[in-house]
This record gives sequence, C-alpha cells and structure tokens, in this order.
Amino acid sequence: MKRIVLIVACCVIAMAGCKNKNDMSDNPFAGQWGTPYEIPDFQKIKIEHYMPAFRAGMEEQKAEVKAIVDNEEAPTFENTIEALERSGQMLAKVESVFFNLNECESSDEMDAIAEEVMPLLSAHADDIMLNDKLFAKVKAVYDNRASLQLNGEQMRLLEETYKGFVRGGANVPVERQERFRQLNEQISSLTLRFGQNVLKATNAYTLVLDEAQATTIGLSSDQLAAAREAADAENETKGKYVFTLHMPSWEPFMQNCTDRALRQQMWEAYASRCNGGEYDNTAIIDTLVNLRLERANILGFATHADYVLSDCLAQTPAAVNQCLMQIWPAALKKAKEECALYQDMVKAEGANFELTPADWRYYSERLRRQKYALDDEEIRPYFSLDSVLAGAFGVAHNLYGLSFRLNSELPTYNGEARSYEVVENGDVIGILYMDFHPRASKRSGAWMTEFRGQHRDAEGHNVIPIIQVVCNFTKPTADKPSLLTFDESETLFHEFGHALHGLLSRCTYRSLSGTSVPRDFVELPSQVMENWCRHPQVMKTYARHYQTGETIPDALIAKIADAQTYGQGFINTELLAASLLDMDYYTLSQPQHIDAERFEQQAMDKIGLIPQIISRYKSPYFQHIFTTGYDAGYYSYTWTAILDADAFEAFVESGDLFNAELARKFRHILESGYTIDLMQAYRDFRGKDPDVHALLKYRGLL
Repeated sequence: MKRIVLIVACCVIAMAGCKNKNDMSDNPFAGQWGTPYEIPDFQKIKIEHYMPAFRAGMEEQKAEVKAIVDNEEAPTFENTIEALERSGQMLAKVESVFFNLNECESSDEMDAIAEEVMPLLSAHADDIMLNDKLFAKVKAVYDNRASLQLNGEQMRLLEETYKGFVRGGANVPVERQERFRQLNEQISSLTLRFGQNVLKATNAYTLVLDEAQATTIGLSSDQLAAAREAADAENETKGKYVFTLHMPSWEPFMQNCTDRALRQQMWEAYASRCNGGEYDNTAIIDTLVNLRLERANILGFATHADYVLSDCLAQTPAAVNQCLMQIWPAALKKAKEECALYQDMVKAEGANFELTPADWRYYSERLRRQKYALDDEEIRPYFSLDSVLAGAFGVAHNLYGLSFRLNSELPTYNGEARSYEVVENGDVIGILYMDFHPRASKRSGAWMTEFRGQHRDAEGHNVIPIIQVVCNFTKPTADKPSLLTFDESETLFHEFGHALHGLLSRCTYRSLSGTSVPRDFVELPSQVMENWCRHPQVMKTYARHYQTGETIPDALIAKIADAQTYGQGFINTELLAASLLDMDYYTLSQPQHIDAERFEQQAMDKIGLIPQIISRYKSPYFQHIFTTGYDAGYYSYTWTAILDADAFEAFVESGDLFNAELARKFRHILESGYTIDLMQAYRDFRGKDPDVHALLKYRGLL
C-alpha cells in the first residue's frame, strides 16, 4: 500500500538516562521541529528518542484508524480514504529520519534499533491491511466510486488505497492470515539483515600495501594520495597505502593495477562478499525467495514476479523478458567482440593466460586509452565535483527555472552533507541535501530519498519537500578537490534527476507525490538527465579545469563523445544479466532449496553469458533485489532506458536542448507524481509511443 510507507524491522534497547522507554516528554519527534522549513532538528535527535517515537507513532495511527472504523456515518472519500491518507504522521516522521540515517549514518546502535522495530512495523502494517472493518469501509467507497464526482487525483488515491489493501492481504482467508503476518515479519527482518551484512562485509576488507609495492603497480598519483590518506587515518596503517572495496577505491585499482595477482586478490574479495563466512547471505537468499513465493501464492499469484509486476507498467514477466531480449543478443555479441580484443592484448604481451573477470577492467582501460587516446586522469581535472554540480544545477535552471542556494545554517545530520534551498521565482519550493563521499557508516552506491515528501496539509497549504541525495564519490585529497570520473559525473546527474522528480512535485497527497510511481517508470526522470551530462553543448558549460578554469577543449570533448559507445558490450551484458537473474529468482513457481552460487551459474549459462563477465551484482550482495525494493524490478533500469533515450531524442530533434515547450510537457510528468496515466503523459510529451531505436543507437548496439 503506497500510502503507509512502512519500511519494516526490530529489538528494544534500554538506553542509559531514559527513565521510561516510551517517555515522549522531551522527544523531538513529538511536536513541531521549530526549525526553518520544519526540517528535522538532527542535533536534538538522540539514539534513545527513536524507539519511543516509533511506539508513539504506531499508537497514534492505531487511534486514528479506530476513529475511522468507529465512525457511524456512511463511509465517504473524506471520512475514510482521505482520513486514512492523513493518518500516521508522527510515524512517517520518525521512519523517514531513522531509515534514511541508517543508510548513511549507520552504527551498531542504529542497527539494533532497526532489528527491534522491523517486526513491530510489519505487524502494525498488517493490523491495518487485515482490519476487516476498515477494509469494508474502503471497499464501500471504492464500489461507489462512479457516483462520487471525484477529481483525477482523488480517484487515483481511492484506486491505489483499495489496491493496496488487496495487495496487503485484505482478501486473504482468515485461516491463512496468521501465516501471512509471519511471512511479512520474516521477510522484513531478512531484508534488513541482508543489507547489514553487505555493508559490514564491504567495510571488513582492506588491501594494505607498503610504499615500494604501491608505487610500482601503475596507479596514478591521485589514487596513491587517496590510498595514503586512508592509511594515515588509522594508527596501524600509517605510512602505508590502503585500498578498499568501495567503488572510488576498488574500480580505479582494477583498471590500473599492473600486478595481476593483486588484481585477482581484490577481485575475489569483491566478488565473494557475503558468500560464506561471518556475513554470509546465501541462507538468507534461500529463505527469502521461498517466503516471497509463498506470500505471492497466498495472495493468488503464481510467482512473486507476477505479484510485483501486476502493480507496474510491465504487468507480466513475459513483457519484461521481451523488453530485455530486445537488447541482449546485440549486447552479448558486442561483449564477445570486446573479449576477443582483450585476449589479443594478452597474447601480444607474450602471456598465455585466459582473460578472467579480474582482468577485464584493466585491459578495457588500456585499450580505451590506446584507441581514443583517452585517460581518466586526463578527464578528471575538468570534472571537479563542484563543476559537475554546477552543470546539473544549470540544466535544471535552463529547463525549469530553478536556482539552488547553499545555506549552511540549515540543520544537517553530518558536516559533509550540503544543504540547499531550491528557489523558483523567488520562492523556496524545496530543500535539497547532498552527501557525496564514502564513510564507514554509509552503504555503497548512490541513491535519492526524502525526509519529507511534497503534499498539501489538511488545510490545503503546500508542504515543501525535503530531498536527500547520497553518493560515494572520490574524496578530495590534501591538495586536490574531489575530481570525478565521467561515470561518477553521470551518476551525479542521475541522482539529481530523481531529486528533481521529488522537488517539482505538485500533488495533494503524499502517497502519490514525487517518486511514488511504479518502479519501471521511476528511473525515467533520473536516466534522462544523464543525456544532458554527456552532451557536448552542455559539457562546455560546466567542465572546467579545476586549476586554470579553462573550459574543456573541443578535442577532449570529441574523444569523450567518440568513446561513448566503447565498452557497451560489457556495460549492457552485466546489467541485463543481473536483470535476468532477478527474474529467474522471482519467477520460480514451486518452493525449492536454492544454492545461490549454483542457481546463479545456471541462470548465466542459460543466457550464454561469457565467463569473463559476471552479473553486475552477484547474488550474495545484490541489494537491489534482496533489500532495497527492486525484487522482480531490476529490469526497470532497462525498461526506462528505452524511455529516456527516446525522450532526449525529442529535444535533439527540436534543435534546442532546452526547448521550452518540451520542458513544460516533461515537467508536467515530474509534477504529477502518480496522479495521472504516466504512459499517456509520456505519449502527450513525445507525440508517439517510445521506440527502442534511440537506445540502441546511443549505446552503439545497432
């Protein structure tokens, strides 16, 4: 149910100095924040405040639901659907702060609270979804919807509320409801533990080299400086060089290290995470896949994928497979061609080993430099973090008239996070936090989320969104700012696109606003922004040398443009392989024991993936499908890639990358959340159905 956003988890911690574990007398979650824009007062929030606030929030929503159920008046949209939508405000408040911070400010104490509260939240959600009297009222309004004269957004809220109850188990027979509750609780706890294991396993490994070794294996001065700073942060490694499994450290190492044994060591550490040992996730995968299948069966679906996709644009596993297979043959063909080129390089060196996944990035980077005379170390000086950020802000200004005003006086959860007021026509329409660099407390990857979604309150006043973008980019060193690779630059634009989706929202109901859209549409606003990032015309507006201020030379832009389709065999096959692996797990129709390693190998053999490439994420650390809500949904990156390439083609065809009329039509999609028919809105913007041709062209797969 989209309205009741319950990210679920459990374990009560007795906190020193807290006389009553449920005491709310001095709890900052209990009232207004009293801060600018009602931003959470992060400095006042202590670890002991969370559990009492969770409990109070659940109790408050229970009382609100009881009032709806006990209302003796005939159920109406206002006294049932809208009242339910506006319930649980304190709970939403503490959830958004706690779960967002647990992703980027994690600690043992935060993890323990998460383990405590997950089963409680799961049970709370089930108490609402399985409340037969409440559902009877919702159904009465739904059955009478044709006569209610609702506007489009109200009708969508009614439909989504009813559908949420059905998908949440409202029609599950009474004799199976207890098992349904157990499944929800177990699933929520397992997804939490899976993610915790990945973070801990990633942090647990370091490769420590002495100066003689580190400086003789082909690494750049910037890489060495970052590794030296990482080493000097710990007493036991001072004076040495530390490399980790976090992407800003691991990937450049794999691209540049000339020592094959060290590359293999780093590869095995990366690819074997959570496959056995202290942070093993393989048993969780076995249990989780089967539990999700059982829950789907109880709800009347043949597979978990059928259950998930019935609430997406794709609708069926067959449609997903058709989408992915439009691209797979061309991608695999190109990957095999790339592999042959790299194997020839090995042979030309006089070596006779077969290329492995640990070699791929190294030889790919070498050939890229040879073929295009292009080196990341030549590119990065023009892509300082601040320059790229200015470029993203500039695109948003040119398309939508937005400005971004840094305000360091706003409350923040970490000194590294920047806070911006988002301004349009002199008015602040949203708050944006941007948190760029790795920390041990932060999970890997990049994401956008919200501390508060845009909506209108009960009096009709607009409540502005508070959006958060979190990344793990290369850190600045003592003598250089954060210099991004071009991939990192595209990632910034991507997550900023998600942020715009949240910031530009103009909806009444929070559950329908911003990014609260089907998973296979939510990536469109983010992925389309990458096209502006890489376009030469736009690049010249922001890519400037961090020392001289010189605009990126045309010759270097041409090299980057020429190299855009380089390596697309690898990029697309690893992405599509992960998407197909996801679908293989969740189209299982019978319970079975799953050996994750064997299951994954069989899935890759079935599609013919060459052994030199693995799925983008191996199963034991594939957080998208086991933790972060992309189960039976990882295909959406490809599904929406077709849309984003086709959408940007409209601007290119118009001859104006900031065409005002097209920007207005696209903004309508961003503003509307899930209050409209999204595909019809896309057709209204584009004038036709999306076409895969643009994607294949941009990726060099025609």
